[in-house]
Amino acid sequence: MGLTCLDSGMTDWAQLSHAYGSAEDMPVLLDQIASEPSPERWNDLWSALCHQGSVYSASFATLPWLADVAGRDDREQAVSALNLAGAILAGSDQPHGAGDVRAQHAAEVETLLVAVNEHLRTSSDRNEYAYLLESMLSFEGVVGWGEDLAWGLVNEEYEVSCPGCEAALFIVIGERGFFSTSGDYALSEDDVETTPLRPASPAAMDGIGRRLHDIALADGHQDVASAMTYVFGDATCPDCETGFSVADQVSADWSATH
Repeated sequence: MGLTCLDSGMTDWAQLSHAYGSAEDMPVLLDQIASEPSPERWNDLWSALCHQGSVYSASFATLPWLADVAGRDDREQAVSALNLAGAILAGSDQPHGAGDVRAQHAAEVETLLVAVNEHLRTSSDRNEYAYLLESMLSFEGVVGWGEDLAWGLVNEEYEVSCPGCEAALFIVIGERGFFSTSGDYALSEDDVETTPLRPASPAAMDGIGRRLHDIALADGHQDVASAMTYVFGDATCPDCETGFSVADQVSADWSATH
């Protein structure tokens, strides 16, 4: 796996920063991943470039390398590159001193988008598919869903605030059921109060919800498509009985934290 896109001498890594300070160590880490990739080295790269969701000037300088890896034949490495690139671009509106990232890296973003769509069509693993779907939205510049979609699908829950009483709620979507609750349902030994979710009818869905549902269905991920009807459906707060749109409250919580 060559690094011609970064070995041209055009990037002064010492002038860039990542989570731990100067990015002068980046060429060595990238070369190590290129020659002997491992989950541990990818974790080190994530930790430096997208530490707990924060991004840095070096994060965006790595996009050409990630786009190169994403376009290669090694699927495991390509998926790793796509997921990291998606997470980095999801933070492109953060203060990072890298300027207009999407304009500067338009060619790389287009390459990444082509690659992620190819891997979506051939992904058989539900969790991998969820993260690739999130990366696709990130490359497209979809705010919010390009950052937190997969977390809820993989963990089978979203955390939101009730728009009525502001209680912290879990929206549970998966093997444990389809309900909302303010109780710690996962750890409590006692029964917690829940209210069932009301899924949207696929025929009545529109916008991003309809699109994600239809993509998942076309790619053979019926369970993900079904989950979308709940993510873009409605819930009721078990504490105050206020009804609300799940997607609207997930979006409201993004706005409150960004």
